[in-house]
Amino acid sequence: MYNSLTRIQNVFGFFTSVAFVVAAIIAASDLIAPRTPSGMIEPTSVQVVKGRPHYYSTKKEEYAIIKFSLEADLSSLFTWNTKQVFVYVTAEWPSLGADGAVTQNNSAVIWDNIITSPSADHLSNMPPVALRRLIESTAGRVIDPGRGKFQLFNHKPKYQITHPSGHIAESSDVKLRLHYNVQPWVGALTWDQQGVDLGLWKRLSDGVSEAFALPPVKRKDDAKTSSSKAKTKTKSKAT
Repeated sequence: MYNSLTRIQNVFGFFTSVAFVVAAIIAASDLIAPRTPSGMIEPTSVQVVKGRPHYYSTKKEEYAIIKFSLEADLSSLFTWNTKQVFVYVTAEWPSLGADGAVTQNNSAVIWDNIITSPSADHLSNMPPVALRRLIESTAGRVIDPGRGKFQLFNHKPKYQITHPSGHIAESSDVKLRLHYNVQPWVGALTWDQQGVDLGLWKRLSDGVSEAFALPPVKRKDDAKTSSSKAKTKTKSKAT
């Protein structure tokens, strides 16, 4: 026999079924929206220093500081179902054994950024003044009216590169790679496709830099020598 509780359960069950179907349609709609991301990245300044890379480090070790330039257009990743896009840059290099064979592949994040969609700007972890400016006008160096367009030149990394062994200087075949992660309002998270086209979703073009090598450890004597040379050049110009 039907009672109030049974009717409430039936209504709730019907509501959840409808909500699930609508959510599935919204998530599937992403597949018909083309994605054509592109980007160019290259290192501009590389140095290796020996010291404590973090304030909580207990010992001195070698760490690399890599400045880079980035031009990318990820605006096609933003659809009506996009909540935010997480963009990050990694440095990747192989570790070689005594026989010269590759023992492992290393990867470390040197920079990241979160780009919110216009409907999710209020979720940005930003100061009130900066958030108000972003909402009023999205023109800027990092987020422009197209959302997802980057033009960074000789940009400082957020994170230094270290290695468990404590040695990283003179590592070879280092490459910078651009990555992204799309977080929708409804649906599954999607990452860059690692060189594979999936229907209308095209792979990220030109998102890897040319291979380069890390320099030897920069010592204080080298810094003093370079500064003395600069002073000598300045004096000679003055005379």
